[in-house]
Amino acid sequence: MPKDQYTAQDPTEQHDQPDSEGEQIEHPGTTGAMGDEPDHGEDTYRGSGRLEGKKAVITGGDSGIGRAVAIAFAREGADVLISYLEEEEEDAQETARLVKEAGRTVVTCAGDLREEQQCQRVVDQAVEAFGKIDVLVNNAAYQMAQPGGIEDITTEQFDRVLKTNLYAMFWLCKKALPHMEAGASIINTSSIQASQPSPELLDYATTKGGIVNFTKGLAQMLAEKGIRVNSVAPGPIWTPLIPATMPEEKVGSFGEQTPMGRAGQPAELAPAYVFFASQESSYVSGEILGVTGGQPLK
Repeated sequence: MPKDQYTAQDPTEQHDQPDSEGEQIEHPGTTGAMGDEPDHGEDTYRGSGRLEGKKAVITGGDSGIGRAVAIAFAREGADVLISYLEEEEEDAQETARLVKEAGRTVVTCAGDLREEQQCQRVVDQAVEAFGKIDVLVNNAAYQMAQPGGIEDITTEQFDRVLKTNLYAMFWLCKKALPHMEAGASIINTSSIQASQPSPELLDYATTKGGIVNFTKGLAQMLAEKGIRVNSVAPGPIWTPLIPATMPEEKVGSFGEQTPMGRAGQPAELAPAYVFFASQESSYVSGEILGVTGGQPLK
């Protein structure tokens, strides 16, 4: 049973280091395929109405960070649309069940965000169901570690990483903005990789650096409209993406390099997204909030 995250305790011991034993699962990775499943806050997150009546879009909402954010948003009073790849349907339906269990409306939208048409479909479905978009969480991402470095990064992989991580964010922001009013919030998932790039994740780290600059620039552009743009920058977080995209030896020690000595859990990310989505952060825009286990972003 996950420890109560509302009780003061030693953060180095709040969650155990994942018992992964260097496991490997097939990409894109599902929660059920993991030997040590992540904590998304299913048993611990308690809402307090901070997002009451909000309508949110969360990409990559089927598992990992996206599932944790969907659970938190729903328990804070928001209705949500989650987008995900078709092969992640099982995970997506579990996330949808948890949102419904919180008493909120959920819309599921399967498809590949590398296609501009799919990004339009996500926005259209959200507007059809909710009438507007109050919060856009650009969380979907693709990575595939290449220990051999740049020589092993194919043009096909480079294109997929950029299309998923950068193009989709650009398209979704552009298409969602006509349906967002003053008080709305855009939250982009960047990464500690934006400032501390791992050589085996060169292409992924490049896109995360782009997300940071995009966030800061768009925040200045939209400030006069009363729309805030911020980013959460995770450190090593235990999600299906890790055993599905990283070498066995890296998975086995994942997160141990942090000052806290362990990987983070998706449940530990969700409050940061709630903060940026809520009115509590009304004077915060263009910021990058690191959730990194003590590793500095710069």
